[in-house]
Amino acid sequence: MARTYGGWRRRRSIGLFGLSFNATLGLLAGLIVLMFSGLFAPNLFLYLLPVMAAVFALAAVPVQGESLLSFLLTRLRWWWASVLGHTRYRAGVLVEHPRAFQLPGILAPITLLSCEDGRGGRFGIAWNRRLGHMTATVLVSSNSVWLAEPGDVDGWVANWHSWLASFGHMPWVQWITVTVESRPDPGAALREGVAAQVDPFSPEAARKIVSDLVEQAPAISAQIETRVSITFDPRKFPANPKDRLEAAAEISNYLNTIESSLGSAGVTVLGRATPQQLVAMVRTAYDPAALNEFNTLLRTNPEGIETGDWTDATPVEAETFHDRYVHDSGHSVAWIWQEAPRTHVTSTVLAELLAPTRYTKRTTLLFRPWPAAAAARALESQNSAAQYKSELSWRVRRRVSARDNQDLAYARQAAREETRGAGLVQMSLYASVTVEDPEQLKRAAAHTESAAETSKIRLRRAWGSQDVAFATTLPLGVCPPFLVQRGMG
Repeated sequence: MARTYGGWRRRRSIGLFGLSFNATLGLLAGLIVLMFSGLFAPNLFLYLLPVMAAVFALAAVPVQGESLLSFLLTRLRWWWASVLGHTRYRAGVLVEHPRAFQLPGILAPITLLSCEDGRGGRFGIAWNRRLGHMTATVLVSSNSVWLAEPGDVDGWVANWHSWLASFGHMPWVQWITVTVESRPDPGAALREGVAAQVDPFSPEAARKIVSDLVEQAPAISAQIETRVSITFDPRKFPANPKDRLEAAAEISNYLNTIESSLGSAGVTVLGRATPQQLVAMVRTAYDPAALNEFNTLLRTNPEGIETGDWTDATPVEAETFHDRYVHDSGHSVAWIWQEAPRTHVTSTVLAELLAPTRYTKRTTLLFRPWPAAAAARALESQNSAAQYKSELSWRVRRRVSARDNQDLAYARQAAREETRGAGLVQMSLYASVTVEDPEQLKRAAAHTESAAETSKIRLRRAWGSQDVAFATTLPLGVCPPFLVQRGMG
């Protein structure tokens, strides 16, 4: 019998019609004003009634997974940004500018740092100068669950849970992103990689065998890259570093512990991403036509990639449309996670979504660990909200829906598991697909959405925020929920 997993639930508040607590109080206050105006000022009541009806419709009517008011505000903000020209990015190659060689949009405050790893090498850190956060990326190779025993897979999942739960005791870790990127490879990478490894003084028969194997290999293959990015807030380090150098040293020390514990979760740690690799990841995301060039440079001459700034990574041109993102040689569509699987799933639930296709695709899982000291209080609040909603449904409609019953059961289960040592993590998912031919964009988008449905996940296109969702799939430490909370999204 296959082991299944589940219990995800959307964070809820004690509010009516899915509104927040403060919004519900405002709505109730409006209804009280409307009631008193009907009793003491009938003329004023006639004016307030259509206004209150419009406000109620804007707040309560759902559109594409959000309220009508939020939907209209998103469209209005995007329209106003396009009028002001904030949705277009142009890099003047021969123009001297104080902000030259910076990434577009929400990535503008991020700069690249090169740090020693204590092992004779160097690794890259994406430093957000506006927020003060530093993001380091670890390259990993995941083990195949189809070639392992079921007991081993269960152990990997349990260790992955323990690995995530441990960050609840590290308040300096803000969030963790896991990105799986797959892209088609015309075979050049295989030929060049093998040619670079062949010893010219080896036996001719051995060289011929290797050459024949390369020739008989499929003309088109797939490149799959898995990376784990950890975002730190140096201001919360116990050592209280005084500058970036000390902060980078602390990050390197914490990465040693994180990497050693990550190996028990079914992945092999390949190493930390170097500055050259980070530049190549960003550049090829914006300019997929440069993939072969940068792959060759990484294998033969990594020092040829400029890492002092984003000179080799900055796109020349990028423009955000309401439903897509156009950048250099690529055309992309990005999605956000609207709903997790409602049922329990197996460990291979994301296999279809992560499987390589003829298009470049990135899928990012974003985990925000909840501080262990506040997890119990947060879960009790969620349990109370679920009970309140269930009780309200019973009093109003004399019945409780099956979904509300299941949500209450999940809330109680989470509270019980936390008392046994489980961690609390906020989770979201982002996906993007990129093509070079704009005629293939609709087909690529339809294929990705179909794969998500097969994986029992509901994706919603990031309307009006295509560039933000696209940037979230890059190893640069972007977290849209955090930016929204800080009023930056």
